[in-house]
Amino acid sequence: MPNPRTYFDITIGQEPIGRIVFELFADVVPKTAENFRALCTGEKGIGQTTGKPLTYKGAPFHRIIPDFMIQGGDFSNQNGTGGESIYGAKFEDENFDLKHDVPFLLSMANAGAGTNGSQFFVTTVPTPHLDGKHVVFGKVLKGISVVREIERTPKGNGDAPLSPVIIADCGELAEGEDDGVAAPDAGDKYADWPEDYEGPKADKDLVVIAQDLKTLGNNFFKAGDYAKAQKKYQKAIRYLNENPVPDADSPPELVKEFYAVKISCFLNKGFCALKLDRPELTIKDMTTVLDIDAEYPSVADKTKAFFRRGSAYLKINDLDSAKADLEQAKKLSPKDPGVLRELEAVQTKLTAKRNKEKKAYAKMFA
Repeated sequence: MPNPRTYFDITIGQEPIGRIVFELFADVVPKTAENFRALCTGEKGIGQTTGKPLTYKGAPFHRIIPDFMIQGGDFSNQNGTGGESIYGAKFEDENFDLKHDVPFLLSMANAGAGTNGSQFFVTTVPTPHLDGKHVVFGKVLKGISVVREIERTPKGNGDAPLSPVIIADCGELAEGEDDGVAAPDAGDKYADWPEDYEGPKADKDLVVIAQDLKTLGNNFFKAGDYAKAQKKYQKAIRYLNENPVPDADSPPELVKEFYAVKISCFLNKGFCALKLDRPELTIKDMTTVLDIDAEYPSVADKTKAFFRRGSAYLKINDLDSAKADLEQAKKLSPKDPGVLRELEAVQTKLTAKRNKEKKAYAKMFA
């Protein structure tokens, strides 16, 4: 009988980011694997000690340490202080036969020997110092890119993520059942995260990879699939960020190419964000372009950055910032019809706002 497979569907800040599929090593640690499996299905009802449903659904990843692990499973307190097993509050360490010798293993979190509950962690690197202390009971079959995205999500105080990372849904996959993970996009031969790419990663290689990914993004953009296009541009940027500043001895032509691809990807990614009604992301991406050393963005690049950031400010009704950016775009490209139209729209809104304010003041002193 094959080992069980379970899954998590993950959201970050309420945005779905994908599915992680696990294999549970029931052939080596059946009791520990069964605990995790049943908490994925929620079939055991209410917990004896927490009084909460015994399920990971709705529980967060509350602790994230890059280049180490991501931890979750506290379904009761949601902060690392709670949870319980399907056997009661805690259960004993089953065995330590399996080692933390590769990344993307499932292992039990604990507070010392014999204190296993519902909390677990997924490693992102080999962690041999945990051998003999934590029970390995599974591995990631699919969804490594989702684990990486969780691992790299920005953090606030301590090791907690700024945006909630939630197990929105979870369950068990029947033998032979489709795992629900989409096949890789045609033409994309690169791992989602550079850490997992086994090919060469010199500056020239990173530029080629980013160009390939940008082309895929452009194809999705032309097809109107802005969400997929945005992901390809972001992926290209991740590869370029493997070496954010080209080596000092890199040929000048390669340095120019590096920045040209990077600038183009940020401009396109920010444009996708506008199309997807995420103006705050557009503002961030365009600011990144405008902060790059002035010798690299062209006049056309700067015009697009000011124009798109101005349009984003207009969307959030920050009219003064919108006007300032659009006037900068007009200075750079005085005859650009899109810039002129958007600037006129801002002026119209500003005039209406001021007229409204005048009327309000007039009533106050009437």
